[in-house]
Amino acid sequence: PAAAGEIRTRAQSGPELRAQKPCRKGRHVSPKLLEVYPTRRCVGAEASLRAGTQEVPAKFPRDIHDSDGSPSSSHQNPKSTAKWAASLENLLEDPEGVKRFREFLKKEFSEENVLFWLACEDFKKTQDKKQMQEKAKEIYMTFLSSKASSQVNVEGQSRLNEKILEEPHPLMFQKLQDQIFNLMKYDSYSRFLKSDLFLKHKRTEEEEEDAPDAQSAAKRASRIYNT
Repeated sequence: PAAAGEIRTRAQSGPELRAQKPCRKGRHVSPKLLEVYPTRRCVGAEASLRAGTQEVPAKFPRDIHDSDGSPSSSHQNPKSTAKWAASLENLLEDPEGVKRFREFLKKEFSEENVLFWLACEDFKKTQDKKQMQEKAKEIYMTFLSSKASSQVNVEGQSRLNEKILEEPHPLMFQKLQDQIFNLMKYDSYSRFLKSDLFLKHKRTEEEEEDAPDAQSAAKRASRIYNT
């Protein structure tokens, strides 16, 4: 009788012991990973075995979403205005940032500076020699010649002439481009960050960010109340 009782005791504890085994047969889960991110599958395995129900798949951090299916706000990318304010380089790498900066420079009648800088960036990426000659001529006639429609104010401009277009190379405008970059960085860029255009965009961005958070908080409160 004692032996039979011992067998029954082991049989009753069997499901609990099995619940401690790896959650999915044939799949190795690192013990360190389980310590940092304990999965719902392992936690719910014992209850599932007792109740005879199907186990709930585990959810790792990259899979966790709010109830509406959108990613958690903590995983969203940094705000555009924060990146723009970090450096002029960041601003010029963002198409939307360039658009806003151009709008500002138009009001200051100096849009040609950023247009020249962008044209030089595009020129440096050109590999075909014929296209390089065409673009070099266009940059010269638009921004650097004495009759340029959007002339930029750079040192050494008076020494430039059409002879430089005969043998173009990717870095032929580099010094002039650097001058314009520094002019924007220490002058118009700092004013842009204080402008109504930038601050208005920043406020709009913050309002759009706060709205989903408030909605998610309301949904979470509703779930807790209805639980």
